Amino acid sequence: MMGYVEAPKAWGLTRGMGRVVGVNLTDAVVEGWLSRAELADLVDRCQACDRAEECTGWLARTVKAEALPAFCPNKAGIEALVAR
Repeated sequence: MMGYVEAPKAWGLTRGMGRVVGVNLTDAVVEGWLSRAELADLVDRCQACDRAEECTGWLARTVKAEALPAFCPNKAGIEALVAR
């Protein structure tokens, strides 16, 4: 089990953003194409973002997407994992 007890909301939002574009971040770490440090950076970036409410709303309305919203600070990092 992988998680971030210090930042459970940011971990959930980061994981949700990955999910809607077809990326399972836990599997990415287990399979070795994303390091734990890189995942921690994604979670830290999310936690520092002041748009969590907007993010939560977007995720609540979105099951699948081809791209993440422009306001997401992890947009480039998560979308780069889609092709893997």
